[in-house]
Amino acid sequence: MEKAINRQRILLEHLVPSSTFSHHTHHDESSLSASVCLAGNSAAYQRTAAFGDDVVIVAAYRTAICKAKRGGFKDTLPDDLLAPVLKALIEKTNVNPSEVGDIVVGTVLAPGSQRATECRMAALFAGFPETVPIRTVNRQCSSGLQAVADVAASIKAGFYDIGIGAGLESMSVDQIGGARQVNPKVEIFAQAKDCLLPMGITSENVAQRYGVTRQEQDQAAVLSHKRAAAATASGKFKDEIIPISTKIVDPRTGEEKRVTISVDDGIRPNTNITDLSKLKTAFKKDGTTTAGNASQVSDGAGAVLLMKRSLAMQKGLPILGVFRSFAAVGVDPAVMGIGPAAAIPVAVKSAGLELADIDLFEINEAFASQYVYCQKKLELDPEKVNVNGGAIALGHPLGATGARCVSTLLNEMKRRGKDCRFGVISMCIGSGMGAAAVFESGDCVDGLCNARTVGTNNLLSKDAR
Repeated sequence: MEKAINRQRILLEHLVPSSTFSHHTHHDESSLSASVCLAGNSAAYQRTAAFGDDVVIVAAYRTAICKAKRGGFKDTLPDDLLAPVLKALIEKTNVNPSEVGDIVVGTVLAPGSQRATECRMAALFAGFPETVPIRTVNRQCSSGLQAVADVAASIKAGFYDIGIGAGLESMSVDQIGGARQVNPKVEIFAQAKDCLLPMGITSENVAQRYGVTRQEQDQAAVLSHKRAAAATASGKFKDEIIPISTKIVDPRTGEEKRVTISVDDGIRPNTNITDLSKLKTAFKKDGTTTAGNASQVSDGAGAVLLMKRSLAMQKGLPILGVFRSFAAVGVDPAVMGIGPAAAIPVAVKSAGLELADIDLFEINEAFASQYVYCQKKLELDPEKVNVNGGAIALGHPLGATGARCVSTLLNEMKRRGKDCRFGVISMCIGSGMGAAAVFESGDCVDGLCNARTVGTNNLLSKDAR
């Protein structure tokens, strides 16, 4: 009981304004209602006047994820990737676009001012009025998740009541490149110099430092493709993917063909250990990271519509999920891939939970080495992690991945219903960081779905026994 009451106090810090909470803390522990904890350890979210101030997700959509330079979006402009998912949020919820307080887009590779202009154009293409502002954010591979977190924080702070967190990357248009000019001081600052390491070398560092074998990495890759193929075949991704009408240009003839892209095109259902073991290492002669056990270079976009719970209820919108916490942490740049192992515990604790309370995880598979390490380090149940495959199979359009994961996670939680209450999204970040966010299922928070039989009923009156 003491453990549950302590957890409830942490949750109240999130749900009750600071002035109100400081008033509560002057009372003894019994002033916290312990009765709500009878619904189960993870059901201790106190219903207070601040309940309506929860930041909720009412819609989350994405494009298909396609192979850069070779896939379905190789000839699609970045703004034409983003505009359809922004438009879908408005069309499918009937929210007046003029009510949106801000749009934040996570994006990585394009020059900042150029991409910011393209995103502004995309919003106008999508039907947003000129009065709705937009900006970009870049925290490397977590940019899409950072965009969602920024919007959630702004809603919580009262800056506006409705916002969109999105992500965009066209790796067909913008390629990963090295630093234009390196500061000579890196020669005396080892960790600063490690920020410049190619991501593949950091993958090799993780494998070597923490003993992740080639076989473990290849097995993770096979499982990613197997799960993604199964999810596609069963139609799981249909609820989250917005079909995009675009063009494909024949590189030899220049002929244009109109197509509609609605399926992730990087999944290889027949991937197997035998074939993967034959691949040469990509970054180090005696290494373990290959093109087969690393994430794919991809194009894609995603967008998430957030608002205050009270407003969502007023509009009669279904609540797909609740944004509970976010954390970004720093790690050794030489092994940047370990970021999720550091960030996930911080985000989970911030939400007043424990790892055992989390039902599903979406951990970006930047490289199998770091993905395997993080799973092992946190002792996660493999049946709870990337149940529909990850970036090794689906692809990793850097700025879009976080937004894609929100859509994939919340739709899977919805399918699982009352048995799936909390989910986590996390990824490593180039130059040595990790980010993670905790979400609660909308269906679960709005019902007594975690209630279970109490062994003794000493808290009931004699008449109720």
